[in-house]
Amino acid sequence: MPDVVTRRKPPLPPGPRPPWLKIRLTTGDDFQAVRRLVEGNGLHTVCEEARCPNIFECWGVHRTATFMVLGDICTRHCGFCSVAKGSPGAADAGEPERLADAVASLGLRHAVITMVNRDDLPDGGAEHLAACVRAIRSRSPDCRVELLISDLAGNWDALDAILAETPDVLAHNTETVPRLYRRVRGHCDYARTLELLRRARAARRAEIPMTKSGLMLGLGETREELSVVFADLVANGCEILTLGQYLPPTAKALPLERYVHPDEFAALKGEALALGFVHVESGPLVRSSYHAHEHTPPAWRGAAPSRPAAR
Repeated sequence: MPDVVTRRKPPLPPGPRPPWLKIRLTTGDDFQAVRRLVEGNGLHTVCEEARCPNIFECWGVHRTATFMVLGDICTRHCGFCSVAKGSPGAADAGEPERLADAVASLGLRHAVITMVNRDDLPDGGAEHLAACVRAIRSRSPDCRVELLISDLAGNWDALDAILAETPDVLAHNTETVPRLYRRVRGHCDYARTLELLRRARAARRAEIPMTKSGLMLGLGETREELSVVFADLVANGCEILTLGQYLPPTAKALPLERYVHPDEFAALKGEALALGFVHVESGPLVRSSYHAHEHTPPAWRGAAPSRPAAR
């Protein structure tokens, strides 16, 4: 008798968006001012590229944006992301200075810089990121700089080049549980993610938290699997955690399996803090950079990080 092959049935649609995921659109003068600044400097933001639900609040209320450098085409094909995939062009050498101009114009005290995956570049784009940090600090020396980076294909020399600039926060997202990596992050590796965080924590030059990671919920993970990931992250030096609801950005993206209730987010926050995270942001609308300036616990908010002398 032939073996029986069990195929996973596609999930049923989770139904209408619940009330806790309703957002208020704010497209007033501040929103338009940020849009003009971004477009006028030829910059990209993950707010737009990832179709973030918080763009109206961040741009319209807080006048903040998460800048995405190294172009708007990614070399990987993650199923949850709406950023364009393909073969990107050369890195824009003028981008760091334009980015610094935008940060200074907005008067930011906490700038978040993310990137597309650039597996076409020998260093994965590390030197370009380092140049962005230097440019921002030359114009806005009191501004904290948070970097949300790729795994750099495991190029630890490239990671060292980024860490040498002592970003105030070094973030790399875990995104999901190991069982779902092949479906959600087909070109990524869970063990590599943990090693990157471990190396970043080991390189910390100040007695303040700096390593950060985030997960999306609602892709089919179990509570037990999340507990294992939390423990793995703490064991590998991750200090700040964000947990948010996955929402498919397009009809072609990975399907949503369930909406996670705010009470469950609250319970997960308590569990994560008990395991040893210094700070946890957990809620349906939380994203890696959402309220990033508030992810710093009061004990070290405003503390001056230890940095090398200006070069």
